[in-house]
Amino acid sequence: MSNPIKILVISNYTNTISARPEAEIFLGLKQKGVEITIITEKDSEYAKKFEAAGIRVIDGLPKKKNCKKSQELIRNELIQGKYDALLLYNSKAISNGIKAAKNLPVKVILYRGYTGNINWWDPTVYTKYLHPRVDKIICNAKAIQELFERQLFFKKGKAITINKGHDLNWYEGIKKTDLTEFGIPDYAFVITCVANARRMKGMKYLVKAMDFIPTNKTTHLLLVGSGLDSPEIMHIVNKSPNKDKIHFTGFRKDGLNIVKSSNVFVLASIKGESITKAVIEAMALGIAPLITLIPGNRELVVNGESGLVVLMKNPKALAEGMIKLYNNPELCNKYGIQAKERIKTVFNTQQTVEGYFSLLKELQNEK
Repeated sequence: MSNPIKILVISNYTNTISARPEAEIFLGLKQKGVEITIITEKDSEYAKKFEAAGIRVIDGLPKKKNCKKSQELIRNELIQGKYDALLLYNSKAISNGIKAAKNLPVKVILYRGYTGNINWWDPTVYTKYLHPRVDKIICNAKAIQELFERQLFFKKGKAITINKGHDLNWYEGIKKTDLTEFGIPDYAFVITCVANARRMKGMKYLVKAMDFIPTNKTTHLLLVGSGLDSPEIMHIVNKSPNKDKIHFTGFRKDGLNIVKSSNVFVLASIKGESITKAVIEAMALGIAPLITLIPGNRELVVNGESGLVVLMKNPKALAEGMIKLYNNPELCNKYGIQAKERIKTVFNTQQTVEGYFSLLKELQNEK
């Protein structure tokens, strides 16, 4: 009988909701008999859940990219624990973890959840993802794996795609909320976007799309997130014939409740995404998705089956998608049902756990 797999994980779990898809992987692996130690913030909610499940937690999340104290902590733990694999999930963990694992018989695994900024001619990537000490890179989307495989001198098979899945049970208790708080009438057809204020989200194209919506339609756009009402965006809004149907909520803790109360979830991203968590959440809630065709999200929604996928940087295409769903409520509902089913069957957390377990078993057998 083979020895149990032993892994050391370094990641940040202070934000319970955003950390959930990742944190649940290790709770699932623990149930499969993997011995796990996690270096994180010990006062976080997930740290308590880890310990309750029998996962050892060390309070020592690296605070900077080159921290001698963190490197010493990690290295001593690797030596004493005789781990099979070291899993690193953010830049500070990666920088310190790679140094700490020098000349030790442990497999080093990195996580990558962003499509872009990897170039073989950039010397900085050789201190992280293209470092020769790295054994595997877990990619959150196929497009990220393909990005690595296009790099010169990159070993085929080093990058592997394992999506961060979700569990529909996480969303069972989400209730609808009253959107009249934002000046939206009860009879409105509501299209919601939850996003950070970043250019890659393509907000200017999304807001511009409202210019192409006939003013007699009761289509309202609801934008959830802080900083979305920037001067650039408000300039576009104020010129729109539908400016009174574009609403900003600012940061909200009840974002999922707002999405649940909507007809459509829209994402107008232009780059960088990898199976965007906000879209998965909306799909898990049974809300029809309307997204743009970018590499990281291309595997998430099947166009014409579980939602609509349109060209990026194209406000008119976004508007045509909105109008199609507005004019066909039965189709909109059907897409919502199929979107939820797609999360259940293709992007579920159990498949993620199985993917991790297979990878760890493979690496253990190589030692």
